[in-house]
Amino acid sequence: MTKQEKNDVIEVLKEKFSQYNNFYITNTESLTVEQIGKLRRVCFDKNVEMKVAKNTLIKKALESLDAERFSGVYDALNGVTALLFSESAKEPALIISTFREQSKIERPVLKAAFVDGDVFAGDDQLLALKTLKSKQDLIGDIIALLQSPAKNVISGLNAGNKLAGLVKALEERAAN
Repeated sequence: MTKQEKNDVIEVLKEKFSQYNNFYITNTESLTVEQIGKLRRVCFDKNVEMKVAKNTLIKKALESLDAERFSGVYDALNGVTALLFSESAKEPALIISTFREQSKIERPVLKAAFVDGDVFAGDDQLLALKTLKSKQDLIGDIIALLQSPAKNVISGLNAGNKLAGLVKALEERAAN
């Protein structure tokens, strides 16, 4: 690989790291060409970009953007590395888990994930990443929590009207 080709790869990676707030670093070693092709198709269908690059080029791209911000993922840059870029924080975790279940193998292995500025290191973090809620889900939960007390108050007021009507009916009945 020439110096210019390396620089081109670094520039492409820098664009991807700047474009996405979430990326996963996986080990795809020992996957067959057929399995890699299947993984790429699944990623494409789920709007997840998969890139394979040399670890040194990945590290140079990250360092040139913000060396301190990405320092937690440098230890994961070893062996065969495939990057999964996604707008969704949990979609790559779901892809990896589903791929493993369907293929009945333990690959790809999650080496690290960078999700909205937080680093999740190690394959044991996959379960936590699968259960992450999206920003929209969290906003929906907060709105539901905020609406709940208001609904209870309105329900109580409506029940109060029914109670008043019942008392009035009983008074009328007693007067007759």
